[in-house]
Parts: sequence; structure tokens; C-alpha cells
Amino acid sequence: MAERILVVDDDAGVREALTEFLLSLGYAVVAVKNGQDALIEYGKGAFDVVMADLIMPNMDGMELLRRVREIKNNEVIFLMITGHPSIDTAVDAINRGADDYITKPFHLEDVKLRISKALEKQTLKGRLKTAQGLAWGLMLSIPLWLLLGIILVILFKG
Repeated sequence: MAERILVVDDDAGVREALTEFLLSLGYAVVAVKNGQDALIEYGKGAFDVVMADLIMPNMDGMELLRRVREIKNNEVIFLMITGHPSIDTAVDAINRGADDYITKPFHLEDVKLRISKALEKQTLKGRLKTAQGLAWGLMLSIPLWLLLGIILVILFKG
């Protein structure tokens, strides 16, 4: 199943270019022009990645990021895009929960690489959680089996 990407940008040219490129890579893409539309689409179904412009009318990318993190979970990858890059906004976006920060004009190959790395990181996090769950299960079950073994030894010797 193809990963789903939500593209949010008030610039129609950027939206169309990203959509066409991501579709050519095999992703399922939904593109919207503002934060309000993004929240509606995000509420309809699960997305693996949200790519949002930082500066948009009515609701900027930071507010969208905050609301996306509030609505469902922190598992969705959030990539902030901006044509007005600064160290302060990049740090602020990352501190608020963005996974990466992409500056315009961007190279499509760079976008491809950042999405791939973010998806790979998310997959590894999921595998780590599974391994941790198995480790806890084993740690909790060993004492139980040990206790049952001791009880059985005592019963059969007595």
C-alpha cells in the first residue's frame, strides 16, 4: 500500500509540482491550498506524511503542525516548507514537532531523500517499539515461569 502524503501550500505551482513528483514516485497524494482544508483532509484518513508551507493565509504551518499533533498522534511525519528560511524558524519548527525543514526553492531529489529518510526512521521506530514490547513480555513471563517451576518442584517432592 502506498504511503499517503498531504501537501499543503497556498502556491498552486508548488502544490502541483510536488503532487506530480510524489505521484511519479508511487505515493498517494492529497493536495490542499490552506491549513483549514488540510485539517479536514487529515481528519478523513490516515496520512504518513504532511508537507506544509510555513507561511499561509489564515492558518500558518506552525498552527497546522500544532493542530495535527493534537488531533491524532505524533506518528505522522511533518515536513515544514518555507520560502523564508531562518535558523530561528527552523529550530522553532523542529522544537514544536516538525520532523524536517525544507527551504524553497527546493530540489525534488532532496524532497525525495528527506521523505525516504523520514519514512525509514518511522519504520525503525515501529520496529523498536515492537522489540521493546517483546523484551518486556519476556522479562515479565520469566519470573512467572520460574515461580511456577518452584511450586511444581515443591509439590512433587513433598
